[in-house]
Order: sequence, then structure tokens, then C-alpha cells
Amino acid sequence: MKLPSMTLLWLILTLTGCGVQLEGSVANQRQQLRSMEADSLSKLYLENPTAKSRVQQAAGYAVFDASGGQILWGGLDHGNGVAVDNRSGKRTYMKMFELQPGLGFGYTNFRLVFVFDTVSAMEDFVGSGWEFGGRASAAAKGQSEGGAAAAGVNVAPGINVYQLTQQGALIGLSVTGAKYWRNDDLN
Repeated sequence: MKLPSMTLLWLILTLTGCGVQLEGSVANQRQQLRSMEADSLSKLYLENPTAKSRVQQAAGYAVFDASGGQILWGGLDHGNGVAVDNRSGKRTYMKMFELQPGLGFGYTNFRLVFVFDTVSAMEDFVGSGWEFGGRASAAAKGQSEGGAAAAGVNVAPGINVYQLTQQGALIGLSVTGAKYWRNDDLN
């Protein structure tokens, strides 16, 4: 029996799930995201020491834990995160979803760290949250080994992104459309 590609993708995502599974009370879910944020920043600073001063000097930053996959002609990513205003310390809890029309195959769990150089870039991201772009991926990483770049990439004026691959393997080329939005249940 031959399964359609999107059915296979759904099975991969169902079996592997998203990195941070938010459970429990609102306070517990917020704590899970704060722990993921701290863990992600620690890993980023180990892999790219110059990122620490960049994050600290920025207007703000956002950290997302996401997972997804791609099978043949398309894929998707989904996840949760938090945006932090460095001036006020205010946290905005968010969700993300990304469609990836394009050629590829695989699954990966990854963390994204957005660094906002300006207040307006951060406010636009938190307020409207759209990101469009192209992406070429090649990552392979197990629980404790593998290689995935942690270099910051400028994705829009005043916004740089670092990607940390947690686990999985993905090879592909896609034009992505991502949406980041406020998590009304946690804000």
C-alpha cells in the first residue's frame, strides 16, 4: 500500500512530536518555555560566543523550539517560543507554523534565536510576526553528536536568526512561509 507524502509527513510529526510539549497549568507552560529559552541561549553561546553580547545589546530577542519535516514536494514546521524585550523584560509567549513547498526529505527538531537590533523590528515581529524566505538545509544531528551551523543570518532589516539543530536529519531546498503569533492562552 502506497501512502501519500503528506500522510507520511503527518506520521513522522506524530511519532516524533515537537521538542517542547507544553503541559499543565499556564504557569507550568510558561516555565517550560523559560527553561527552553535558557537552554537554547546557553547552547548558542557555547557554539557562537560572540552571539552573547549581540543578544544582550539588542532591543530584544525571541527563542523558538520547533520540529518538522519534509517529504518529497513539501513539508511543515511547528513550535512554541517566547519573545523578550530587553528594555522592559516583558515576555510575549508565541507559536509558530511554517509551510515548506519544495524538494526534500527528513525530520528535524531545532531551535531558532531571533535577535532584534531595533525596537521597531521587535515590535513588528511580535505584532505581525510574518517571515517569508528561502531556505537551503543540510543538517544531521543525533542526541549528542552531529553538525549544524549556528551562524546568525540577517533575514530582514534589524533581524538576525541563529538556528541550532537539536536532533534529526533534513536535506532539502524550499521556499518557506512562516507565521509567528502571540499565544493567547499564555499571554
